[in-house]
Amino acid sequence: MKIVIEIGFSEPLLIILATIAKDKKSASKKFNKDLKEKIELLLESPFIHRPSIYFEDIKYRDLIFKGYTIIYKVEDNEIRILDIFKWQDR
Repeated sequence: MKIVIEIGFSEPLLIILATIAKDKKSASKKFNKDLKEKIELLLESPFIHRPSIYFEDIKYRDLIFKGYTIIYKVEDNEIRILDIFKWQDR
């Protein structure tokens, strides 16, 4: 199994990291590092997080990380990281 990062995740993540970096660059780097570690843990247990409240298919999951929701989809041979957003923005 492998992790595939979609552009719908990458672009908002860059904006989030830039926003955090305005206050403190080291906090932005730590956020990114910690998030990557959390995503890599999905390889061990892809269904560990709750089914997504935004989709009716249980293959879609919501990873909650520091107030952000990361939506991902578990497929046969890959985990697709689809989106990241603050819950207030939805």
